[in-house]
Amino acid sequence: MLKFDHVTKIYKGGKKAVDDLNLEFKAGEFIVFIGPSGCGKTTTMKMINRLIEPTSGSIYINGKNILEKDPVQLRREIGYVIQQIGLFPHMTIQQNISLIPKLLKWPEEKRRDRAKELLKLVNMTEDYLDRYPHELSGGQQQRIGVLRALAADQPLILMDEPFGALDPITRDSLQDEFKKLQKSLGKTIVFVTHDMDEALKLADQIVIMRDGKLVQVGSPDEILREPANDFVEEFIGKERLLQARPNIQTVEQIMNSKPITITEDKSLSEAIQIMKDRRVDSLLVIDRYQLLKGYIDVEMIDQNRKKANLVADVLETETLAVQKDTLVRDTVRKILKRGMKYVPVVDERHRLVGIVTRASLVDIVYDSIWGETDEEIHSKHVG
Repeated sequence: MLKFDHVTKIYKGGKKAVDDLNLEFKAGEFIVFIGPSGCGKTTTMKMINRLIEPTSGSIYINGKNILEKDPVQLRREIGYVIQQIGLFPHMTIQQNISLIPKLLKWPEEKRRDRAKELLKLVNMTEDYLDRYPHELSGGQQQRIGVLRALAADQPLILMDEPFGALDPITRDSLQDEFKKLQKSLGKTIVFVTHDMDEALKLADQIVIMRDGKLVQVGSPDEILREPANDFVEEFIGKERLLQARPNIQTVEQIMNSKPITITEDKSLSEAIQIMKDRRVDSLLVIDRYQLLKGYIDVEMIDQNRKKANLVADVLETETLAVQKDTLVRDTVRKILKRGMKYVPVVDERHRLVGIVTRASLVDIVYDSIWGETDEEIHSKHVG
């Protein structure tokens, strides 16, 4: 789908920003370019839509040399999202999303339908269509920037640190949302970041660069298990050695598949009784179809017991959940970074299937950090 054939970029003054790059990727892959500042990752990405022209070599999209295409036409065929998303303040959200479809002369009704359809994908209702950017939060504006790149249904999307300016919690949830979106739409994404956690979480293929040269390319697991050299090892960071346990990768493998739950129609007295019997201080709330609705804890019941009777009246619906195929390393970061006691696990329909607690992560973290036996350590040093 995307191929770099001996691509080099030399700026005036002789600085070689990209040096003889050879890469090839399949359609539908999430490709993340990463490396220290000035390594050539952004230059590489901008050569794909010819915002920067290569000095030598060729770039192919679906077998066609992009240097033989009209640059303006080429850019209309490629989605592009940057950190400063640059929504037009005088345009409505619909007009912002529909920018490229309008240039491509799509009729008004088709443009509006496409904007509605895209908003649904990121859990935003169609009443946002007629709002203006200043009426949206930073996270919502960033979602619109991403949707704008998807609007004309281009198969290839370029993203230059699109979540870099957001606060960590918004960034985390947008990454989850976007990865899910990319999987369901089958787009090929070229994504530039300087954040290794982000690269490991999103990428199918990670491209590590240094001083304009390719250092290593591979899946997150390949790079974590077999870093090419000391530079890559240092760049990844020792704290990410969780992958020393390659046999445990997904949340499903370590979750407790019988979380303690209650339904919304139960009384607060029943909730307290379950907590007392099971010796817990919170319960996950589900409906009769097992869909996760939120959670309830002792404190919430204590604060509301005089004015509420049912679980539905007091439950907290803002619940962070992870899907069962989420990588353990991402869940560990969520739990540890946010100081959470547990994370509910759901399937693709948001039905509760399990729970991961801090306790269930202890063995894995322990083994990752102190897992080598004295014999293994001794043989490494002797060998």
